[in-house]
Amino acid sequence: MLPVIALVGRPNVGKSTLFNQLTRSRDALVANYSGLTRDRKYGEGRIGTRPFVVIDTGGISGDESGIDSRMAGQSLAAIEEADAVLMLVDAREGLNPADVSLARHLRQRNKAFHLVVNKIDGVNEDIATSDFYALGIESMYAIAASHGRGIKAMIDDLLLAFPDTEESDEDEGPRSTRVAVVGRPNVGKSTLVNRLLGEERVVVFDQPGTTRDSIYIDYERNETRYTLIDTAGVRRRKNVRETVEKFSIVKTLKAIDDAHVVVLVMDAQEGLVDQDMHLLGHCIEAGRGLVLAVNKWDGIEAEQRNHIKTELKRRLQFAEFADTHFISALHGTGVGHLYKSIDAAYQSATRKLSTNALTRILEGAVHDHQPPMINGRRIKMRYAHAGGQNPPLIVVHGNQTGKVSASYQRYLEKVFRRELKLEGTPLRIEFRTGDNPYAEKRENMTQRQIVRKRQLAAHSGKDKSKGKRRDK
Repeated sequence: MLPVIALVGRPNVGKSTLFNQLTRSRDALVANYSGLTRDRKYGEGRIGTRPFVVIDTGGISGDESGIDSRMAGQSLAAIEEADAVLMLVDAREGLNPADVSLARHLRQRNKAFHLVVNKIDGVNEDIATSDFYALGIESMYAIAASHGRGIKAMIDDLLLAFPDTEESDEDEGPRSTRVAVVGRPNVGKSTLVNRLLGEERVVVFDQPGTTRDSIYIDYERNETRYTLIDTAGVRRRKNVRETVEKFSIVKTLKAIDDAHVVVLVMDAQEGLVDQDMHLLGHCIEAGRGLVLAVNKWDGIEAEQRNHIKTELKRRLQFAEFADTHFISALHGTGVGHLYKSIDAAYQSATRKLSTNALTRILEGAVHDHQPPMINGRRIKMRYAHAGGQNPPLIVVHGNQTGKVSASYQRYLEKVFRRELKLEGTPLRIEFRTGDNPYAEKRENMTQRQIVRKRQLAAHSGKDKSKGKRRDK
């Protein structure tokens, strides 16, 4: 097992900056904004050949209430999971009562922890660290996380307490199915994530914008590996004013691109709104497998349920390939059925398609319904083959394929989807027109004809001039 290191401390002491340095990524949102991190985030770090797991957490101030108390709960859970804890403090602000309280808690939990005095850039290191000796912590490191100063020496020293972990070159088994849970703010995404996991893994609070970052969570269910991605809510662009929210939306859109399957969560109490349609269009454009989850279904009347079902059927005809589930994430109603649709969408999106099977389906479709005539010539489709996965891409070769109408393309998509039994995934068809093998020959013939005409014209002129000389 890899060593697990948790980063804890007051808000805005640089935990996410250190997390990004250790993982060599930009996975954690970083801004000069107190309380930006709310859920615990996992990443894999590496110093030399030594890998380890690092956990970023929200800030603990000691006087949490409301949503801050939920954030503190996430930090305390990370402490329990960790093999070692790095307690960060701010060198520029000096010792704070919250630092004293956190150090006392770590001692009570009998956790191995080390004091990390961050932000020593631009200040005298001896003066900056002297204030923190009052905590009585023997192991102390002075670093500047934003510049990477002192980090390698600190982790090298920290890992000496753990056995050297040798990496295995063996295949770790099938890859996990990445599932992104997306939707507007406050539709119940984090509640659904916790329900799917069976534990309070992410912060849930009755407040829009609770989740600010995309949280990747690996787990296993019925011997199938999944990576669940909880994302920030996406509002209409005109309503987005805070810089932090703009970055959150970018992380959500990236999570959609990273996912194999997207679960789009909608609010039954508010009905289908335009922003739901915009998000749905983005998911289809990204080509990801799709499952629709209408949440808070248990809190509405029968008449409103019928209205919502009618609206979904009318407005989502372009996404009829996606399964729709009516659920209650809070009470768990219908949530378990999501896995069947997620697995079906993933298998359809990543299935290997043979050229022979695709060509037979194409021939059958053309036999049943011929493509239209273009300038008196029939469009010819010769064969098809697979061009990619997630989404499935089918490449059709033939003549004049660039002139295939949109309606005929939709007909082919419908036939391929039906015959291949594709569920929950968009399907792309790409048309390619082959080179005409006689084009070069025809061009050469045309050139010879031009030369021949010139020769004939020249001979004709000579004959006329000879006739004039004879007449004289």
